[in-house]
Amino acid sequence: MTTLALTDPPLKRLFERLDYAPRPRDVALAALLAHWRVLRNGYIAPTEAALARDKLGLAARQAFRFRSGAAARSYILAEGATALMPLLGRCEIGKPLTAVENLRAAARLRRLFDTVQKAGEPVLAEFTLYHGENSAKHVEILAAPLAAGDEPSATSIFGGIAIREMAHRPLFRHATHMLGDEPMIFALKGAQALGEKIAAALALPLAPYEERSFEDGEHKLRPLTSVRRRHVFILDSLSGSDDPTRDDSVNDRLIKFAFFIATLRQAGARRISAVIPYLCYARKDRQTKSRDPIATRFVAQLLESMGVDEIISVTAHNLAAFQNAFRCPTIHLDTDSLFTRNVAPRVEGKKVSVVSPDLGGGKRAELLREALEQELARPVAKAFVDKQRSMGVVTGEIFAGDVAGATALILDDMIGTGETMIRAASACRQHGATEIYAIATHGLFIGADAAHLLHSSIDRFIVTDSIPLPPAIGGVLSAKLEIVSIADLIGEAIRIAHDGGAISTLLQRGTAPEIALPDPPQARH
Repeated sequence: MTTLALTDPPLKRLFERLDYAPRPRDVALAALLAHWRVLRNGYIAPTEAALARDKLGLAARQAFRFRSGAAARSYILAEGATALMPLLGRCEIGKPLTAVENLRAAARLRRLFDTVQKAGEPVLAEFTLYHGENSAKHVEILAAPLAAGDEPSATSIFGGIAIREMAHRPLFRHATHMLGDEPMIFALKGAQALGEKIAAALALPLAPYEERSFEDGEHKLRPLTSVRRRHVFILDSLSGSDDPTRDDSVNDRLIKFAFFIATLRQAGARRISAVIPYLCYARKDRQTKSRDPIATRFVAQLLESMGVDEIISVTAHNLAAFQNAFRCPTIHLDTDSLFTRNVAPRVEGKKVSVVSPDLGGGKRAELLREALEQELARPVAKAFVDKQRSMGVVTGEIFAGDVAGATALILDDMIGTGETMIRAASACRQHGATEIYAIATHGLFIGADAAHLLHSSIDRFIVTDSIPLPPAIGGVLSAKLEIVSIADLIGEAIRIAHDGGAISTLLQRGTAPEIALPDPPQARH
């Protein structure tokens, strides 16, 4: 658990958050912190000599190092001028913080470094830099102590910086001149944690609602605030679960979601967008046997009949089937950019192969492979495993591709029981893979044997928070499991959908471009 120490008032004015048990949000900063902890190896602080930039991979682009000057509270830049330039402006190696262009930003760094020297531990700081009336940058800085030579005390600072463009309030295009034009976000019971992250990213509160269950199994949901003439977003991942603490089935969640859409339409909502990271019944998108239902289309017809205007989903099982099932507009978000940024620092200098565990996911794996090639600026191999499923029985023994001596990244849209991933991992190991990651957007883990997954050939599981993780899985698999948040991705999609912007740049970069706000309309005289 992350521990937040009490921050004295002067520091509170400089930093929105100071974390003395840091868990960086940025992947590169997390890699830098892990490197520092390895070098520390039980000492008070690692030495400058032990710090090897060639071991940092892509994270080195965001790293910096300061050494202590002769004067008290003096810090001289030793490495990382390029990384710090967006914050400090013009800065040079060998010059003190007092010689940089942006002295206000230098003062922040000096106070942070003083805090690190006093604590003797890494500290993570976050704050917002406002530039102009309508935009801002979110800054995340990791700072950790270094020792010089055999000196027992920490005399230098090692760290990294991550800067992300964000929209300053008002976040939404028309909010400057139309009261109440910001969107309303309802996060239903199964998506409260994700909803809170999305709301925080948009600087909006979650809208309140009431949910009641009756003795006969029926339910009632209603908004506790007016939605008249508002653009409303409803969030829930419509997944099933074998978690004993949950009392609602996937069918319960679907009917609640559909009825809530109808309730909001009845209450006068101007536009209703359904945000469904995981869409239930998506795997039954075609007839595989005579008289089979096409359940994906039935779900689409149900939601549309309730009055939904737009569907936003993440990594559909079959993109074409998802888009063709709905008559209303759909926004499909993929997680390629999120996984690319997460994985790239780990595979720097290693041979990499992206593996599809079945032929149906070949296009999905190819898109990630292309994204990794662009990020790493070198070729990435590919492979696939044959899989056929009928009457619950999985068959197929064909393996094609190159994984020998490589880190194999097995990509699928979801992990159910995990058997597909384990089967693909075994095939990769047999063909010479040295390291195996199982990557999926949706970590259902329904019916999964956690111990079996833990002792499988898979070295690491990477999933998103699109679905709450079953407690049993999270406990047993914690050493092998990593969760990447999609909150910022969905938050930017909501902002763009509300403002009527283009979603294409978000899909390519995983973050939205800054959208220029129009001038308020001139009054007529």
